Amino acid sequence: MRVLATVGLPGSGKGEAANVARELDVPVVTMGDVIRAECRDRGLDPATEHGRVATALREENGPAAIAERSLPLIEDELASSDAVLVDGVRSDVEVDAFEAAFGASFSLVSIEAPFEVRKARLAERGRDGDRDDGGESLEERDERERGFGMDAAMERADVHIDNTDSLEAFQSKVRTLLVDGIDAYRSQYDAAEGDA
Repeated sequence: MRVLATVGLPGSGKGEAANVARELDVPVVTMGDVIRAECRDRGLDPATEHGRVATALREENGPAAIAERSLPLIEDELASSDAVLVDGVRSDVEVDAFEAAFGASFSLVSIEAPFEVRKARLAERGRDGDRDDGGESLEERDERERGFGMDAAMERADVHIDNTDSLEAFQSKVRTLLVDGIDAYRSQYDAAEGDA
């Protein structure tokens, strides 16, 4: 059993990592889906209210609320698969919840890219409402997510992926992690990046 979770600021590449997992038939549990479902339950538009509902869930049910709501979904997937990718850890408290649930079978992957690269990606994606649409700017989203404890979570990652190269290079890194594991990833990519 392996549970790999991704952490990273908006536009860093978490969704693309999830796409690679799906291509490999690795089930994906997206923590943002928990929030989007809650938005719909509250009669709110997920494109503009996602951040406010994420904050409200944590205020109402504690900082690990979204991780706790994700645990049954992960366990359901593990019933029929030996690996699951969890898309979108936001805090060190969520890391604690997953480590408590899955122990040594849990690994955290930090996906990282500079602000301007992420901003361009989000503009291309066009899925998220920005300030003009009644949503949040990328600066506001970064600040909110950092407020949840994202920086502390990223520091705890077992692997850090620099996602500033081509899409194909990033997909290759994610495939290595999912197929061959963290040790294989480290031997292939950490050594190469150390030589650069």
